Amino acid sequence: MNSCFIILAGGESKRFNSNTPKPYTNYKGKPLLLHSIDKAKVFNKFNKIVLVINKKHKNYIKKLNIKNISIINGGKTRAQSAYIALKSIKRNNFKNIIIHDAARPNFTLKLLKKLMNGLKTNDCVIPAIQTTDSVKQKTSNIVKNLKREDIYLIQTPQAFNYKKLFALQNNKSEEVTDDANLFVRAGKKIKIIKGEITNNKITINSDINFNDLIKFGLGFDVHRLVPNKKLYLGGIKIPSSIGTLGHSDGDPVLHAVTDAILGACCMGDIGEKFSDKNKKFKNIRSTILLSEIIKQTIKKGYLINNLDINIITQKPKIQKYKKQITNCIAKICNISPSQINIKGKTTEKLGVIGREKAIACEVIASVIKND
Repeated sequence: MNSCFIILAGGESKRFNSNTPKPYTNYKGKPLLLHSIDKAKVFNKFNKIVLVINKKHKNYIKKLNIKNISIINGGKTRAQSAYIALKSIKRNNFKNIIIHDAARPNFTLKLLKKLMNGLKTNDCVIPAIQTTDSVKQKTSNIVKNLKREDIYLIQTPQAFNYKKLFALQNNKSEEVTDDANLFVRAGKKIKIIKGEITNNKITINSDINFNDLIKFGLGFDVHRLVPNKKLYLGGIKIPSSIGTLGHSDGDPVLHAVTDAILGACCMGDIGEKFSDKNKKFKNIRSTILLSEIIKQTIKKGYLINNLDINIITQKPKIQKYKKQITNCIAKICNISPSQINIKGKTTEKLGVIGREKAIACEVIASVIKND
């Protein structure tokens, strides 16, 4: 592979006009910059991922608890941030480098593949789309028509030979708004490939479509409590003399979460996916089952927006385990813990739950269709 993916997210977000900096604003179910990070990880062709942030945003980045990438502070301009990133990996001897703006979350893995293939015979490969609008240029009071066939709208990610780009970066200018400009100014050859219409840039707050289709699903599960069984709630093993009876590990929380997500995505129910008639799923951990469903929903273009969970039990008291359960579910679902709300409920000692004979859970999930 011998390649690195750099994500630039170090701007001031002045034009975005929001209390939350643009890279950390929720977009289609998760913070904007996570779209680029997650796609780079799924692509699985990069030896290293580098995220360049604004040092003023450290508190925001800490909350995301991002793993297995290098996070560094950028400069005052985009050009400076790109140079700092390139310099930080100088000792790695990467052959290829891809630089991307976090403000473009909608690029596809197909585009990444085309860029990497282009580097086999080129030192600079950039995606672009041709405008369908009429284009004019105004200089003072003089207006002239331009041939739209000759006008290209340049996008990121952009792919480069690392050594060639780094050499040109030594002559960086604050006026450089994308890294391909360095090749253009130096008279170097660049390869333009067809970009993606959907690979739009988020610049101002209104660029984020808050009217995305949000769908909801309801999940419910109840399990009997019996001696000599383990007790799992939300993927966490709970110390207890009694546990839940079930074909799998009997985790009512993860079962309800799974059903709620399936319902929101119109993908059936947990019984259809993992039949209790199948020996394959005997005593299987529910964390494995939920992970499989998350993979399936991602393939269909769904992202989890929110999970609201009621755990109904007389014992144990949920408050003690709430953080652990939240973090476990967030990790499996690839979302932030802040997108999960857990409430512990009792039945005031009424019924089988009140007599500590069963534990139930109900969940409402909201998902966003990511087209």
